[in-house]
Amino acid sequence: MSAGLAGGLTVRAGGPGPAVRAGRLAPAVRAEWTKLRTVAGPAWLLLTAAALTVGLSALAAGAVRCADTGCGIDATKTGLTGFQLGQAVIAVLAVLVVGGEYSTGMMRTTLTAMPGRATMLAAKAAVLAVPVLAVGAVGALGSVLFGRLLLPRHGFTPAHGYRPLSLVDGSTLRAAGGSVLYLALIAMLSLGVALLIRDTAVGIGAVLGLLYLFPILIPMVTNPSWKRHLQQISPSGAGLAIQNTIDLHNPPLGPWAGLGVLTLWAAGALLVGWLVLRLRDA
Repeated sequence: MSAGLAGGLTVRAGGPGPAVRAGRLAPAVRAEWTKLRTVAGPAWLLLTAAALTVGLSALAAGAVRCADTGCGIDATKTGLTGFQLGQAVIAVLAVLVVGGEYSTGMMRTTLTAMPGRATMLAAKAAVLAVPVLAVGAVGALGSVLFGRLLLPRHGFTPAHGYRPLSLVDGSTLRAAGGSVLYLALIAMLSLGVALLIRDTAVGIGAVLGLLYLFPILIPMVTNPSWKRHLQQISPSGAGLAIQNTIDLHNPPLGPWAGLGVLTLWAAGALLVGWLVLRLRDA
């Protein structure tokens, strides 16, 4: 047992968990927050992510049609379509948080100032997660609002079995709130990949490949069993199951199970990234 209990909570180093001293995490978070907010790029990327999320959701809600009773379209999922585009910007931001430091050599300075690498990673993850959650909340609220306004104009009415989108509705609240968590998990997955690869361009390509190649390749698989398994392990496909509000027994994964798969992807990426960070020099 360490003798420094009065100076803060100590987790014994050497184990697989994050060896973070609480007294050192706060200054590390302040340092990472200072770096994030004093550079123009992250702010613009966050604004772009919010705008693209709401914009594409509005376009989707304005383009879809339900002319007949029981058209079988998930109105809530359609209204949240923009998260499929907003996630790309968040992934780029998360990779840049690490890749930018490696490309400029600033990572050596960071690790000199914060030799506890688990502390540094925890600080980066926390500082990244907070604005991403805020952007996700704005994106979800804006998307639901436009869906509420536009979908009824195109046949999504009570006469066709659709209520206006509302966060009072439990399934819509779950889909919208889960989409916010989805965006934060994409950021953590991207952060872990960036720590593993260290090169900004390659890291961005790897993350976007994980997010978008699975949905492109899966329809090409002819074996139904293999196709179902690929859908179950796809980070974006599984994670976006949280938006499903109809036919919940037919998809390969339920809403929360799908988000759980993405959580495993994010946790695994962060763990591998931390191990690489710990074992390799900056």
